[in-house]
Amino acid sequence: MTVQELVNTLPLKVVSGQASLGKEISGGYASDLLSNVMGQARAGNIWVTMQGHQNIVAVASLAGLSAVIIAGSVEPEKDAVRKAGTEEIVVLTTSLTSFEVVGRLYQLGIKGE
Repeated sequence: MTVQELVNTLPLKVVSGQASLGKEISGGYASDLLSNVMGQARAGNIWVTMQGHQNIVAVASLAGLSAVIIAGSVEPEKDAVRKAGTEEIVVLTTSLTSFEVVGRLYQLGIKGE
């Protein structure tokens, strides 16, 4: 499944990275602990978090993630959006809770590693 297909399926808003929506999603990861994501998430994963600061962009870039979903109606900070745009990182937002997003991803066949 591509990020674009996911956007077409779930109630997600594209905040940045529109040019990278064709990326394939290899699996999923959910955590709000940045060091945990850096050590455990795999390239191509989609990451579910409730954090909206610019460090999520650095982690997504370092880990080679396909996209970041910021759950729970949390809006990313302006610096995070600007940095994500510069680094072509897909950042998505949703009003769904993290729990709901992960459940829906799993139902769509996106599993953890």
